[in-house]
Amino acid sequence: MDMPASGGPHLRERLGSALFSRVAGPSGPANRARIHDTPGPRWFGPERPIRRVHGDASMFIGGLSALLLQSLHPLAMAAVAAHSGFRGDPWGRLQRTSTFLAVTTYGTARDAQEAVERVRAVHERIRGTTAAGASYRAADPHLLGWVHAAEVDSFLRAHQRFGARPLDAAGCDAYVADTARVAQALGVVDPPRDRAALAALLAAYRPELRATPEALDAARFILRHPPLPWPVRVPYALLAANAVALLPPWAAALLGLRAATGRGQGCVRLSGQALTSTIRWAMAAPSGAPQR
Repeated sequence: MDMPASGGPHLRERLGSALFSRVAGPSGPANRARIHDTPGPRWFGPERPIRRVHGDASMFIGGLSALLLQSLHPLAMAAVAAHSGFRGDPWGRLQRTSTFLAVTTYGTARDAQEAVERVRAVHERIRGTTAAGASYRAADPHLLGWVHAAEVDSFLRAHQRFGARPLDAAGCDAYVADTARVAQALGVVDPPRDRAALAALLAAYRPELRATPEALDAARFILRHPPLPWPVRVPYALLAANAVALLPPWAAALLGLRAATGRGQGCVRLSGQALTSTIRWAMAAPSGAPQR
């Protein structure tokens, strides 16, 4: 579904610019030029599914859903709560994450490798102990494996539900295989390379997952108290409702979240389709982030 042009080019450009600045930050235009215009070999060619998925507006819903799902691992959530600054600087965290995804997906192989090395250096410094006395370190391959699996599953679910061009079965497997290259560079041991392996890995983590107080607090912050001006809280609430609906039912249950059912479920999904179509329309404007 495409947005009609009745909003006018100025409205489209303003909305696209506002969205892009929120997601990409003040360095967004310079980063975009460097990522897309620097010559050189890439990790992924233009035909690869990772480019289609990560360039689609469905990532807005998939990213939010991924944060909720990732929070269910107590050690991963403890590291986020103690070290990420997601409360004090949520937009900065979003901008760093989106830049990393853009560089590794679209940037030169050299820039992608340098981005990975920076993240690995940060991970090496993050370690601590949970309130229950369990130790953690962000560079632990097991924790990295959970964060990766939860992210890839959420991104792919969102794309298949809200993407402009959902992937076929082979494309879904190829997307998982593409993401494995980045995961392995970050330190994940034997990341999944197709949907069956991804589902098996998520199931293997299930016994370790629970909703800690930190996870419940993060969910409240993300879903109910986002740092947003009031005029945009209604569309954000619809975005959040779709992120919750995207979660596996067991994950929503652990977080005490109830997805809409019956007619409400259909209305939520329609709102997600309308939101992603609007974002896609706005960010196709010259000042917005390119859809690659």
